[in-house]
Amino acid sequence: MAAEPPSRLSYRTTGSTCLHPLSELLGIPLDQVNFVTCQLFALFAAFWFRLYLRPGKTSPDVRHAFATIFGIYFIIFCFGWYSIHLFVLVLMCYGIMVTASISNVHRYSFFVAMGYLTICHISRIYIFHYGILTTDFSGPLMIVTQKITTLAFQVHDGLGRRPEDLSADQHRLAVKVKPSLLEYLSYLLNFMSVIAGPCNNFKDYIAFIEGRHIHMKLLEVNWKQKGFHDLPDPSPTGAVIHKLCITLMSLLLFLTLTKSFPVTFLADDWFTHKANFLSRLCYLYIVMQASKPKYYFAWTLADAVNNAAGFGFSGVDKDGNFCWNLLSNLNIWKIETATSFKMYVENWNIQTATWLKRVCYERVPWYPTVLTFILSALWHGVYPGYYFTFLTGILVTVAARAVRNSYRQHFLSSKALKIVYDVLTWAVTQLAVSYTAAPFVMLAVEPTISLYK
Repeated sequence: MAAEPPSRLSYRTTGSTCLHPLSELLGIPLDQVNFVTCQLFALFAAFWFRLYLRPGKTSPDVRHAFATIFGIYFIIFCFGWYSIHLFVLVLMCYGIMVTASISNVHRYSFFVAMGYLTICHISRIYIFHYGILTTDFSGPLMIVTQKITTLAFQVHDGLGRRPEDLSADQHRLAVKVKPSLLEYLSYLLNFMSVIAGPCNNFKDYIAFIEGRHIHMKLLEVNWKQKGFHDLPDPSPTGAVIHKLCITLMSLLLFLTLTKSFPVTFLADDWFTHKANFLSRLCYLYIVMQASKPKYYFAWTLADAVNNAAGFGFSGVDKDGNFCWNLLSNLNIWKIETATSFKMYVENWNIQTATWLKRVCYERVPWYPTVLTFILSALWHGVYPGYYFTFLTGILVTVAARAVRNSYRQHFLSSKALKIVYDVLTWAVTQLAVSYTAAPFVMLAVEPTISLYK
């Protein structure tokens, strides 16, 4: 009897299939191979972009065009015809940008972008059965949604509000001239951030394209007081190498630790009904630790790509070292040593937290914490697990704040007590985060309820 042909479900994708042999060789889904390939290609393109399309040699329009064309190619390579969703949303929102009144441009942009993103989330989950057999195009769409709304609010701040009504941060980032179509497309679709982000500010991006980015950041930190006699020209090479080392380590952990401790075990009958409480707690922590390397890999590589192009310089630290963490999306050391839920959240997905703060938390007149958590859940998607996580996160945030305010002062009288407090709060924080975030990676209702029982 003839052998059955291999199933195509393992590599079903709307993107390019030219790397399917490599996908089979590595045993990694094709869409993930396409993603990593594009990011590695973007890394080399970023170095070339910085060296051969320097602002002094190349006009801003050429830099915008190159960044946009390569970004569009990457999107089509990874997602094929699904990339239409991205282009439709970008063009619709540019139409809003140029036609809507300044008093409403931020509202229309926000509701159209979030509405379109939500429709796409719903279609992937409830029409295509949790997106299992479809390419996940929601990642780039989520990043573009952040940028669309960020720019719309900053244009509103620059053209529709009085300077005295703005916070210092809003005043610094306010955009006083509407972007051209080329600037808009470049900001949203540039090859450095279109696949994996992160979100950034329009003024920072335009300063980078025009060659003012590093000079502007040095002026903000007063570089002469940092001991420099001439305007320095910091190189990102060291920062890129450091981040690539972290990326490689994260990839190794993903290929070993993550596959050894799958999230699916949290819904296993033995785990939910037979394991004792301590075993369940320990394994929950291990599984949630094992789920992190893929985020560390993707976000750190994306940061390295931007740095390689010369974007992401944030200034000079207290020791006189150049810093390239303007676009960093996480601080791994602070995450793993966090002694409070707040500290953990502030160092995880940093740019998304900043976006939520700037478009929601600082602007809504009531219940800012609750509405920010709801927006965060809606932006992430409509998987039921996301809402379990973010609703639990609200309760944990309030409880942690109350406990800290009530008990922390009792442990500050001696160094030994402070160490005891730090160790206890570290353990509680890590377990609380594991408990809170478990539904986020389990996605569905049934395994989440089983875990919580």
